[in-house]
Amino acid sequence: MPTSLVEFIGLGARLVEDVRSDAPRTARRAISLCHSLLTERGEVSGARIAGQIFELYSAMTPASRLGFFDTLAQEFSPDPESVSAASEAYRKTPSPKTLAHLQHVVEPPRQELFRRLNRVPDATSMLVSLRHEVLLELPSHPELQPIVDDLGHLFASWFNRGFLTLQRIDWKSPADVLEKLIRYEAVHEIQGFPDLRRRLAADRRCYAFFHPAIPDEPIIFVEIALTRGVSSKVQPLLDPDAPVLDLTKANSAIFYSITNCHDGLRGVPFGSFLIKQVAEDLGLKLPRLYRFATLSPVPGFAAWLKTQPCYKGLAPLLANNDWVTDKQASRELEAALVPLCAHYLLQAKKGSEPHDPVARFHLRNGAKLDRINWLGDVSPSGLKNSFGLMVNYVYRLNRIEFNHERYTQTYKIAAESDIETLARSVDPARVNV
Repeated sequence: MPTSLVEFIGLGARLVEDVRSDAPRTARRAISLCHSLLTERGEVSGARIAGQIFELYSAMTPASRLGFFDTLAQEFSPDPESVSAASEAYRKTPSPKTLAHLQHVVEPPRQELFRRLNRVPDATSMLVSLRHEVLLELPSHPELQPIVDDLGHLFASWFNRGFLTLQRIDWKSPADVLEKLIRYEAVHEIQGFPDLRRRLAADRRCYAFFHPAIPDEPIIFVEIALTRGVSSKVQPLLDPDAPVLDLTKANSAIFYSITNCHDGLRGVPFGSFLIKQVAEDLGLKLPRLYRFATLSPVPGFAAWLKTQPCYKGLAPLLANNDWVTDKQASRELEAALVPLCAHYLLQAKKGSEPHDPVARFHLRNGAKLDRINWLGDVSPSGLKNSFGLMVNYVYRLNRIEFNHERYTQTYKIAAESDIETLARSVDPARVNV
């Protein structure tokens, strides 16, 4: 996050230093201006006040920001008595007028405050960063959750699909955008520009969503390998020295990495739109492609397995990574871990949905759980998080909507029958190797 709003509104560093010298007073002054902004009617003076709030916020110490957040949570929430009175009025006289009044008093004043703050240049970027900072504080300060929720509610509208533009990123894209791909990539680290150049070669694709309020910043991007057949291992796709495939031989598009670039936008649903639109775009431009699948990690599997009774028997073999190259140990672990992974993906739950976050994401989007791949990712992180297992989720364009509707209504998981059989064949309490 920027340390100073100088980058945004061109103010001198001296002024920022002056307000930083009295941190508590700075936070109180910012809150006072927030109240003023909510009562200000003039657009020009409102923009001036919003700029001053951002200036003060950028100069606050971490402790002062926490106090600022706490006051935002307390003083800019709906008034319980007003809500109760408006609710009772609507109950007695359910009319458009009483409903409108109820909706008005129920909405937290914070939301209107954030709308008014968003009127100055680059404010959207600052508000995204503000939400990120609140998210970092949330584990130890759960009372700040309303700020996260209010900004998330607004971002869902401000970053609506209708405002996003889909752009293909290739080696000719602006250098600063290419640098940001390297910086933001969260699934499979990009080892510099030679690695990036291979990921943008003729048999690769990268697409990103951009937003007009942050025009030079990718919001989310996806990397795709065009292959012959559905890939089961990620290392060949990441090899910078791998030969470039003749596109006339490619029949599959493998989505092997999707990265949300801004933690402040966590929970805003871009990914489903991105994957579906990219699949449709690729299908039109490259009609030979008829398989659209992911090669996805299973990030929660290892942590979940370590909580199961069967892990005690598996731990000696998994104590180090020698089993990756030991054929006998690898076969024994494959026979045990693949069914357990199937059980984890289909039976382990977080509420009504799968425990695994990647599974939740793709199943909500209408994908089908197609295949579990042994030793699909033998990188240190792949072995640590999922003992090397990866999963193919298949997007069949004529079934996406059906799978999505069924999952969101009943949480029924679309999965291949052999994975369902594997999941039923194992009991995590009674697995022996």
